[in-house]
Amino acid sequence: MPHFTLQIFPTGPLLDAFVSVSDARRTALVAANQAIPNPVQIRALVDTGASSTCLDPSVVASLGLTPTGTVPMVTPSTGTTPHIAETYDIGLIIPHPTEASLLIPTMEVSCVQLLAAQGFHALIGRDLLRKCVLNYNGERGWYTLAY
Repeated sequence: MPHFTLQIFPTGPLLDAFVSVSDARRTALVAANQAIPNPVQIRALVDTGASSTCLDPSVVASLGLTPTGTVPMVTPSTGTTPHIAETYDIGLIIPHPTEASLLIPTMEVSCVQLLAAQGFHALIGRDLLRKCVLNYNGERGWYTLAY
């Protein structure tokens, strides 16, 4: 099973990834003889508290994506009253230097303001983590993600 082990930063378990258009969007762009946007490199926080993977609006805008729907979101700051977030279909690549990378050709993500000042543009939520094994060793300062 491919895996990687990374340091836990003071801001949490961060990883580098690439976001691209989904497979369906890529096919539509090719059929329309339009340019396919280059993947966008992002920094993501592995967040077991997030039920779904979320992207900052700046990433969505850089890929020229259009919403595929909406979803109610409850966060600690919204209390019990959800706010509505737009959803988008994307492709996600978490590269591995020597083993197979984690490739997700199409997945739905929610678009939320993540405050780039925190040092990341995405949350890797439980929707993606349910396909993985996560070992978080806070005492030693590392985590392993296997897929």
